[in-house]
Amino acid sequence: MTRKVIHIDMDAFFASIEQRDNPALRGKPVLVGGKPNSRGVVAAASYEARAYGVFSAMPCSRAARLCPNAIFTPPRFEVYREVSQQVQAIFLRYTDRIEPLSLDEAYLDVSEQCVRKTATSLAKEIRQVIAAETQLTASAGISYNKFLAKMASDIRKPNGQFVVLPEQGEAFVAQLPIGKFYGVGKATETKMVALGIHTGADLRRWSLEALQKQFGKWAQFLYDIARGIDERPVDNNGERKSIGAETTFSENLHNEQAILKTLQDLAQQVANSLQKKQLVAETLAIKVRYPDFTTVTRQCRAVPPVHSFDDIKPYLPHLLQRTEAVDKSVRLLGLSVSNLIDQKSNTPIQLKLKHLDRKD
Repeated sequence: MTRKVIHIDMDAFFASIEQRDNPALRGKPVLVGGKPNSRGVVAAASYEARAYGVFSAMPCSRAARLCPNAIFTPPRFEVYREVSQQVQAIFLRYTDRIEPLSLDEAYLDVSEQCVRKTATSLAKEIRQVIAAETQLTASAGISYNKFLAKMASDIRKPNGQFVVLPEQGEAFVAQLPIGKFYGVGKATETKMVALGIHTGADLRRWSLEALQKQFGKWAQFLYDIARGIDERPVDNNGERKSIGAETTFSENLHNEQAILKTLQDLAQQVANSLQKKQLVAETLAIKVRYPDFTTVTRQCRAVPPVHSFDDIKPYLPHLLQRTEAVDKSVRLLGLSVSNLIDQKSNTPIQLKLKHLDRKD
């Protein structure tokens, strides 16, 4: 049986909630997060703001220059989480095979539900129910695997849907710009373009062996998706891939002791989460963003696995020394742990991949 996967993506989720709850913001360029002259970044942009070239994760100062009449509003994450739970509850009326990617998007496997209804009609119905019960719009992609469903949900945004049939998959991927591929970030896109890979069709011309030399373990996935193949199941396991915390500074941080103290504060937050969830972690990583927005990560294996602040603290100076933070100064620091193990059963957590660079 051919799988039927729907990817539901709420339209400009955070900004749309602000416009819904405040009629004065409707039809206006709304930016959630930060202030015009702050060092923060845009968490979400309404479609009116996007018309000026503003997008999520853009520095607020740049967004204000591009869109001088933008209305900045602080985020209300508790409200966003509540609405997300409301949307998830709607999904459960249709299937229990749900894989959330973030607060505003999820995969739904409706293969078993497509005896009497098509996946296309189910997607339309789900979007209609979301609109009726939340006064928010959603877009959908429908296909026979997760990658294609994810790509398809962008085609008719906002408030639309698009289907990619099995016989259309390879041709659909062939015309996609490589930078649009889910999972291909800016650094990977730059590398691919340098190798002459501009579209899915270009990627398909590469052999598996050649891709392995350039991209290692990721090569098989790239080789498959260039042919419209993605065998990953919709995973409703619900476990997290990692636990982390980060902070952006209002002014660049130069002092080594201040940087280390910030990492220790982040380590305390991460340790509290590990203890609350009764997990230990085998891998530690720090994230450093310099003033020019260059971002690096440095990681190491923890032996034995870490669980408490005292476990994590000794690794921080070593990881910091592997960066240029003190010489360059920093605007953002982050700390995360991964390869999590359940303390109670002493077994690894089977984790699903989360998309960390969120968009609306």
